[in-house]
Amino acid sequence: MKSLVTVAALCAFAFAGTAEAGQGFSVPRPPAVLSPDLASPWLRQTEPGGRPTVSRKRTTVRARAAPPPIARQFLPTMVRYSGPEAPGTIVIDTNRRFLFLVLDGGKAKRYGVGVGRPGFSWAGAHTVTAKAEWPTWTPPEEMRQREPHLPVSMEGGLDNPLGARALYLGDTLYRIHGSNQPWTIGQAVSSGCIRMRNEDVVDLYDRVPVGTRVIVM
Repeated sequence: MKSLVTVAALCAFAFAGTAEAGQGFSVPRPPAVLSPDLASPWLRQTEPGGRPTVSRKRTTVRARAAPPPIARQFLPTMVRYSGPEAPGTIVIDTNRRFLFLVLDGGKAKRYGVGVGRPGFSWAGAHTVTAKAEWPTWTPPEEMRQREPHLPVSMEGGLDNPLGARALYLGDTLYRIHGSNQPWTIGQAVSSGCIRMRNEDVVDLYDRVPVGTRVIVM
């Protein structure tokens, strides 16, 4: 399915891998990313006689295993760009697991992504035809046939596989979207969609409009 050999050749431009001064910038966090367990800072108790009071003890939060760390090269950074695409274009290098947003001045912002696993990789040129915040996930019928345990539909939220934002590509079933499994960034694990960390897809979502050109190599 890697049909855009010519596009890949044209885009063998130099995205220099060396980070510039932009490395280490602050990445904005998406809304509502805290667990409900953390919403109330103080533990409510009851005094003798039934009158409620507020303890100065912190709430007990259930311990959770720390997710595997993401390799440093997949964190957002600024890189040099000398390719042919116009500023505002998104270029996705599925082999290297990077998404580049081309900027003015010979630069690009680079993000790590997860891509399609073997048998689900693809290449092509599309535009962003729609955008959604905390999107509902409706697995395609063919996906539910492969994985019968999947729900018919799932509302947006922290446990939703589409994560905090989604950018829909052309009239395909593919999206650039967030993830509830950020430790998979940098791997070939999806059914063809391009997945990002939630904080990264929020940043990208705020930078690109509907109609943005997207090239997947």
